[in-house]
Amino acid sequence: MSQKSPSRQRRRKAHQQPPCPPPAARPPYTLCDPGFSRLKPQLKYWEEDLPEPGEQPMASPRLIRLSELNDTWMEIPRYEDRISWWGIWTLIPIPIALIWCLIELMIDFGIEPCFIFFIFSSFSFGLYLFRMAVFVPRGKPVRLNRKRQKVYVYEHKRGWPWFPWRTTIKVFDWADVRGELIRRSDIYASGYELSCAVCKPGTYEVVDRFSLNYQGGSIPLKSVWSHCCMYMQGRRVPAAPVIRHVPASWTPVNTIRWPEALDRESTTAPGE
Repeated sequence: MSQKSPSRQRRRKAHQQPPCPPPAARPPYTLCDPGFSRLKPQLKYWEEDLPEPGEQPMASPRLIRLSELNDTWMEIPRYEDRISWWGIWTLIPIPIALIWCLIELMIDFGIEPCFIFFIFSSFSFGLYLFRMAVFVPRGKPVRLNRKRQKVYVYEHKRGWPWFPWRTTIKVFDWADVRGELIRRSDIYASGYELSCAVCKPGTYEVVDRFSLNYQGGSIPLKSVWSHCCMYMQGRRVPAAPVIRHVPASWTPVNTIRWPEALDRESTTAPGE
């Protein structure tokens, strides 16, 4: 009986060995593997999930801008870097000049329906620019109340120039808020943005979202999130922001008005 060669025996033994056990299922998300978000649905332009409010921060705490900081509450302004408010003021004369030219044409050539349509469109565009320049709130604030463990988000939604523009105050439990970074690359906004997802208690199912800082670098925005988490944990945080001056966006009236009940609730502790 012929003996099998050693190489053939090794191949046969390797073939008879049981297959390797399948790798253990890894968790749905780790900060070392930012290939997908643990939050569902995943946000467009998503880049990275940040530590949860009760976890260890990944960056030193530091705010980019700050309006108020005390032992009970903190207010963070949110200035829109993607809008040039001074540019809006310079655009207002354009529809006025266009309306004037159309009226002159109407006088010279008679009234035409197309002239009336263009005048209405130009007036609507001018009204929209005027409302943007005068009445849109600058630095829409977010208040974090440490004693109540609540977040108060001041939101203002623009719409058609002929209809009211709504201002709403959203109130969330801080324990349900999760931080995430997104990264945009378009003509209106380019760079990182710090977004907050509001989840159902005990889950990663997102029910609402709001921006905590519109634009900045990755590390500064992580520092903003760490500052908020440490403040809400009752830990000591820096009181001086990176930028202290108010942006050059003038508005003739005070456009941020908190409802009296929410203003009192967001700035006091329970029982006060």
